[in-house]
Amino acid sequence: MTADLESRRLARCVALLLRHAPDPVVTGLLDRLDPAARKYLCRDEPLAPSAVTLLLRHGTAEDRRRVAANPYVLGRPLPGLPGARRYATRRAPSPELRGTVSAELSQAGTPAEADGLTTARLVGLLRRHGARRPRVPLDLLALAGGAPEAEPLLREHARRPLPPGSVEALLLTGGLPREACAALLDTRAAASYGRDWHRPAVRAVRMGLLTCDEIVAYVAPAHRSLLLGDLRVRTGLRWSLPEQAAYRSALHRALRPALGDDPRLWAELLRHAPAFDGTLRELAAAVAAGTVPEPAGGLPAGTPPERLPEPAGEGSVPGGPGTPPNETDPLARALGEAVTALAAHPPEAPGGPERELALAALGVPNAMGDIAEDIRWVRACLDRSLLTGTDVIRHKAPAAWALDEDHWLGEVDLTRTLLDEDPWTDVSERARAQALLAARAEADRLLGGALRTDVTAWWRTALALPGFPGTLPELVAGVVQGDSVPGRG
Repeated sequence: MTADLESRRLARCVALLLRHAPDPVVTGLLDRLDPAARKYLCRDEPLAPSAVTLLLRHGTAEDRRRVAANPYVLGRPLPGLPGARRYATRRAPSPELRGTVSAELSQAGTPAEADGLTTARLVGLLRRHGARRPRVPLDLLALAGGAPEAEPLLREHARRPLPPGSVEALLLTGGLPREACAALLDTRAAASYGRDWHRPAVRAVRMGLLTCDEIVAYVAPAHRSLLLGDLRVRTGLRWSLPEQAAYRSALHRALRPALGDDPRLWAELLRHAPAFDGTLRELAAAVAAGTVPEPAGGLPAGTPPERLPEPAGEGSVPGGPGTPPNETDPLARALGEAVTALAAHPPEAPGGPERELALAALGVPNAMGDIAEDIRWVRACLDRSLLTGTDVIRHKAPAAWALDEDHWLGEVDLTRTLLDEDPWTDVSERARAQALLAARAEADRLLGGALRTDVTAWWRTALALPGFPGTLPELVAGVVQGDSVPGRG
């Protein structure tokens, strides 16, 4: 094997592991790559959203240039991609808007020329015109010459949060420090949310401003973090399938250290989430310690009015105590669905001889003799419920193929998700998206539970993964126990 091929294989395997690693581990793995492997990783591999963000934040100019040329990276503020420069070169605000702003401020002439758009007046305009999309707030920021100073802006936002369209516009125009971008996601003082409440968080990830772990850490109140993990939006700005999986991974990392697999704690999380105004990490820690105050008045006044899903089944978290969620309240139904998706282990497929044969065949690399035929066979098993995405992670060999959906699922429309409920969506397409999310969640449990934040253990796994012939559980067990595992180095 040539050194170039080794570097390409290592870059591929590191990219697979970055999907499941917390931010400090992502940074540590990137720093340990040799120049050739780092080049192939940045330029050729499907990168996790958090990996793109951290490369933008800490990488070199050459790293950013290569990421910009990566065909799998879309929507990031890089050369040739949408970002702050694109919005800085938009057409000038229309005379109608200038007249409206002048009338609202009761001034003659345009506010920009009269120096009438102070921070307080700009914030007032952003509150009045930012309930929906960011187009008008972007024009207002252009009139003001850009984003206002961070300190007075955040002070006003903490007193009375800006609407989502204005927050999104502030993210798009750039100029705010990362801490200010994170603070704008804290809307615990808001009386109502509006239908586009999710857009600032999705935009922050899409632009490479914040990682998914940081979104989970800063979004408040806590139930909004949970709803973002089960976001059901048909049109407009929303998670792509990889982003949905990455955000759910971040939720697992925030919740499982505190709650584990105890169904009582997950039921308590669901019970207290609607009225808790802190972040999700604060809620999880309080639930684990038993110090969450009892809800005073039930659900908050402002609930997302957009269409929310029906619960998958009656009751709260499967196997846990508690009363069924209030089926007449959309927020309660959505939270029940979101917590169930995170807490419950996916159900196993019905047993039988066919399932046993399918599981055995997963352990044989290239069992059908051709990768295209392998993909057709796995898809048929998924469609017939003989296999699940969890089964693939547990039983497929080699381990690198189990982590790489291209080897068992083939091409999937990454712009749509399982959560799209369009009536024309093919049932099998939704089942395959379900399999991908289930496989990512099982890999999160396996890798995160065993390796945690030990960068050395993650690096040993990355070095062994390209040449390891067994399953992923076998590889992780060998790394944790300190056994010698075949691989590079």
